[in-house]
Amino acid sequence: MTVRDLLRLLCDGEYHSGEELGEYFGVSRTAIWKQLKKLEQMGIPLEATRGRGYRVPKGRGPLNGNEIIAGLGREARRGLTRLFVEDSLPSTNAFMLDRFVHGAGHGEVALAEVQTAGRGRRGRAWVSSWGQGVYLSMGWRFSKGVAALEGLSLAVGVVVADLLSSHGVPVKLKWPNDVLVEKSGAFFKLGGILLEVRGDMEGPCDVVVGIGLNMDAPDPARLAAIQPVAGVRDYAELDRNGVVSELLEQLLKLMPEFEVAGFKAFAGRWNTYHAFNGREIMVAQGNDAFQALALGVDESGRLQVERGGVIEWLSGGEVTVRESA
Repeated sequence: MTVRDLLRLLCDGEYHSGEELGEYFGVSRTAIWKQLKKLEQMGIPLEATRGRGYRVPKGRGPLNGNEIIAGLGREARRGLTRLFVEDSLPSTNAFMLDRFVHGAGHGEVALAEVQTAGRGRRGRAWVSSWGQGVYLSMGWRFSKGVAALEGLSLAVGVVVADLLSSHGVPVKLKWPNDVLVEKSGAFFKLGGILLEVRGDMEGPCDVVVGIGLNMDAPDPARLAAIQPVAGVRDYAELDRNGVVSELLEQLLKLMPEFEVAGFKAFAGRWNTYHAFNGREIMVAQGNDAFQALALGVDESGRLQVERGGVIEWLSGGEVTVRESA
């Protein structure tokens, strides 16, 4: 019996007593109790009811590749080359980049229950706990080159925002790649998007689209966060497998469409989610930092700002924006 064997049984929606679990696995109740403690240490929520036993609440179980694929439509299944579901990876993005090195990667997706070396933009660490988030990376080979990818991370943001909004989450997007919610006048981070590209400016290139999404808010004690964080389940009690299926359905539709049409078709939708539209922001660009008024994004994904009565356009790279204090 492994921890995952026990977890799989506890996720069937029924209560199981210690005695029943011991008989099922052929071990003592003490052995079962030790495994239950391991589940708790992993941060997996357990419901314990006197006289009935233990179970994992509905929707809080492990990622399930078969269930995820079953939730996809016919076209999405055709577009999905391979799905990896791992208990732990250093980084799903790094995993997919390595797949390209070995001649695969296109149309492949990697998921992990935990990332031990997850990272966000500009090399920042991404904290992950078992079962509390979606850590997903998709590989895609583009034929038009790096120059044609301008605005792709923003288009992915629109897909994520549309999905969450459809479930009642009051989502906002922060340029260029953060997913937020606003509570009591403050912004809380739900997730982020990280694109990594290998290839030529004009020739074929390999792209890994990484999405990290908090389903449950991380424990503040484990964070060294720049801003407060929140979880999707603060607003909607969603099952992770269902969320992943919906994400893949839309991403597998987005990628070929984006290669043909670019960001133009997504600019208007991104602006409807724009967290800082019409607000004063601080812009950090290399060693330069300045205050400006945030406006919308254009058809290339550049952010328009007004500084001293002059309109400027910000591109991605090493540019960071945040709301002014």
